[in-house]
Amino acid sequence: MGRRQARVARKKRRGLLGLRPYYYVLIGLFGLVWTWAAIAPHDRGAWFLENLLVVVFVPLFLVAARYFRLSDVSYGLVTLFLVLHVVGSHYTYAEVPFGYTLQRWLGADRNMYDRLVHFSFGLLLALPVRESFVVLADLKGFWSYYLPFDLTLSFSAVYEILEWAAVQVANPGAGLAFLGTQGDEWDTQKDMALASSGALIAMVLAALFLRSYRTRRDGLSAAETVAS
Repeated sequence: MGRRQARVARKKRRGLLGLRPYYYVLIGLFGLVWTWAAIAPHDRGAWFLENLLVVVFVPLFLVAARYFRLSDVSYGLVTLFLVLHVVGSHYTYAEVPFGYTLQRWLGADRNMYDRLVHFSFGLLLALPVRESFVVLADLKGFWSYYLPFDLTLSFSAVYEILEWAAVQVANPGAGLAFLGTQGDEWDTQKDMALASSGALIAMVLAALFLRSYRTRRDGLSAAETVAS
């Protein structure tokens, strides 16, 4: 009876979606930024196109969270990427003020915010993708790093295709503002290269971290065995 009461109490604390307070903080943070971004965006047509995937993805992600949990770090990384995306949707990617700051820092000839977001796509989302592979497919070793890298790059390519399709179908007039190529004929290829670079860095860091963690864990186990 005590265990049942404890489970009921935990469910009440987690609220309607069955989530811990940490997740409500992330949802609230994203909700605030999204609301701000939706108020008087610089280009309403581009904002609408940028948020099509958000409207579809976020509810599915929340429903999936009830049945399939990632780590707190992964949910934080996903939220950070979504925040970066909706900020870009408010200004349009080619006009984000911080992008001009990056342009000055890097000595570039264009607003660099879209480059930052594409790099962040790989850097921030590769780890959640890896966790999904490890849990659902029980991947280990090399494949647990290569396949998330490969899938993240594939998602980046699919997004570029969806960008083109969305403009053609939904709002051709918003094409330049939405795509944000800024006159660069190789913009799509550079975006995918940055996403793959971010994913590669994320997987290398994950591999180094896990190797260090396992080394410390094995060392502690060995020390405990000797002590006993």
